[in-house]
Amino acid sequence: MELRDLQIFQSVAHHKSITSAAKELSYVQSNVTARIKQLENELKTPLFNRHKKGVTLNPEGRKMLEYVNKILIDVEELKQVFLDSDIPSGILKIGTVETVRILPTILASYYKKYPNVDLSLQAGLTEELIEKVTNHELDGAFISGPIKHSILEQYDVNTEKLTLVTANKTFQIEDFMTTPILVSNQGCGYRSRLEHWLKDEGLLPKRILEFNILETILNSVALGLGITVVPESAITHLSAAGKVYCHPLPEKYSMISTIFIRHKDAYMTHSMRSLLKTISEHQKMSMS
Repeated sequence: MELRDLQIFQSVAHHKSITSAAKELSYVQSNVTARIKQLENELKTPLFNRHKKGVTLNPEGRKMLEYVNKILIDVEELKQVFLDSDIPSGILKIGTVETVRILPTILASYYKKYPNVDLSLQAGLTEELIEKVTNHELDGAFISGPIKHSILEQYDVNTEKLTLVTANKTFQIEDFMTTPILVSNQGCGYRSRLEHWLKDEGLLPKRILEFNILETILNSVALGLGITVVPESAITHLSAAGKVYCHPLPEKYSMISTIFIRHKDAYMTHSMRSLLKTISEHQKMSMS
């Protein structure tokens, strides 16, 4: 059993297609098919269900994938241990929620100090980013926190004040019963705070509208479509222009923290250690 056989198996399992796996790995399709067949013969069991639309893992294949994922992660970390130099370099795959206003400042400072590191950024919601860091799909992520997770480390980034945003100057809590609430999809930290507030008040909103993009939510509020809750820093341009109005939240729900998370078991490269140092420096500056 060779390492490339495991890589081929993982790719086929991910794409559910021999053709797509061959394209990703730059192999001839017949070679991928042969390597999978050889792996199944070596293990003396089929790993896939074959059908017209492609292939899917059978129970033995799913068991195999758990081991293969761990082996390939360990191999990659082994490479990092021996290839990692004193000068941060390579690729850092980082996730982030949409409204980390301090992020450009952190990244600009990091890149200025460590230009040999390629930062790959991926936007998402808190819950999906947690899952991707947990599964080693991302090296780390900026998310809404704090969180409780047994296999993730978390580092403070900054704390922001949330505000209720409307198109009207006045707001009464009863407005939740008559005005649509505009929110991000499930997994957004700001939505979670708003939902806890409404639950504690025993309120059932008239209508909840979900949007994937924060800017769309804010512009929709400005047009009178509904109300939302976001960090104050995300709304300053619209409120300064008089297009929306901000209202305070009860203290219990008014603050939200941004944290950086990484997998506890992941090898600490120089690139990651330098990023954590940069985050810490900016976190201290924001507190001073």
